[in-house]
Amino acid sequence: MFSKVLVANRGAVAARVLKALHEMGIPSVAVYSEADAGAPYLALATETYEIGAAPARESYLDQDKIIDVIRKFRADGVHPGYGFLSENASFAQRVSTTGARFIGPSPKWIDAMGHKTRARDLAAQYGMPMSKGTEVLPADPAAILAAARAIGYPVLVKPAGGGGGIGMLPAKDESELLAVVERSRSLASRGFGNAEVYLERLFEKPRHVEFQVLGDRHGNAVHLFERDCSTQRRNQKVIEEAPAPGIARDRVEGLADQIAGIVRDMGYDNIGTVEMLMAAGGEFNFLEMNTRLQVEHGVTEEVTGVDLVKAQIRSAAGEKLPDMLPAKIEIRGHAIQARVYAEDPKNFFPSPGKLAVFRPPQGKGIRVDTGFAEGREVTPHYDPMIAKVIAYAENRDAAIDRLIAALESFEIQGPKTNIPAVLAILRSEPFRAGRVHTGLIPEVLARKK
Repeated sequence: MFSKVLVANRGAVAARVLKALHEMGIPSVAVYSEADAGAPYLALATETYEIGAAPARESYLDQDKIIDVIRKFRADGVHPGYGFLSENASFAQRVSTTGARFIGPSPKWIDAMGHKTRARDLAAQYGMPMSKGTEVLPADPAAILAAARAIGYPVLVKPAGGGGGIGMLPAKDESELLAVVERSRSLASRGFGNAEVYLERLFEKPRHVEFQVLGDRHGNAVHLFERDCSTQRRNQKVIEEAPAPGIARDRVEGLADQIAGIVRDMGYDNIGTVEMLMAAGGEFNFLEMNTRLQVEHGVTEEVTGVDLVKAQIRSAAGEKLPDMLPAKIEIRGHAIQARVYAEDPKNFFPSPGKLAVFRPPQGKGIRVDTGFAEGREVTPHYDPMIAKVIAYAENRDAAIDRLIAALESFEIQGPKTNIPAVLAILRSEPFRAGRVHTGLIPEVLARKK
């Protein structure tokens, strides 16, 4: 097991990892930027170290600084959390040169899955269900148009690198395709430094269902069931739940078993998430694989009773899967998570500011993961997510009721928050009935106007 772990992240995810390390009796090092001096998560660490100015590129994304801290504190493990350097293969490789171990999959898997068209090719080789799509688009307009015709309209133009929905743009027909491709290339270049884009078939009102997998360094892999993450705004998740509502358990668990088998055949190690799109007709198609801990991991933890961060750490330390998990993993009850952002609920634009009042909900079945406290500032330098509120109950209706009550009691003064919009979704008839899809939020909010 590790003797000291550096957590290369901030806020709620740093707090989550530091808590797990403390419970495992592993000393920890937390890093922070000038903007995060005095942040609550630092109190959970054994040692702390300032790494630079507020902009992430001058602190949390500065690989040289993080590598220096690993050496300075003689850490033998590095947990990247999610975001920042968590899916950076070169950083994972550099960590290994310090003698420390990157707590995540091997750099080769981060690299293989980080490029979307290469990931599609690899997944197809292993028999993953796949929608029609292309390789990276060429410069020739005629070739682009021909590729789209082969798929059939509408199509989705997607960056080959990066994520978070940036640069994902629909094109309904040939008249707009070339302009959409150029816009997507521009956004991808600015967002990820890589202007490569490709095409996928665009599904109307699809569901986003993802499967949690875990592997070890001994050739073992399992799944921990699925999450439904369909409720999104601008291709970014807002509400997540487990299990996915309205899908026959034998069908979704059969697919989970298939995915776990593929992950095992690949020799994938550590934690990962296979994301699938479920079309309105019910067929599943591979979307991508994230090679890190997910923001929404908490709902899986609540329904399975498995601490995914501890399992991830133990996997990286070389332990075998049978020793890391319960003898039988089962889903019990239902869990729903709402991401609470400092943003205008009418247009979802960021709304940074000081948290003059910050009193998160408490009570039976409620879990709040946050990196903030009253008086702290939501700065424009980082993601504006304030907290994740997770409600667990014996069934979906009870979990929804519990989450609504929790959000109604969440006292926040200072920045605007998306809580009114989230409550509108949770109270809507389609969500309550489980008729979720990626276009549900704009549909529900449009009806309220």
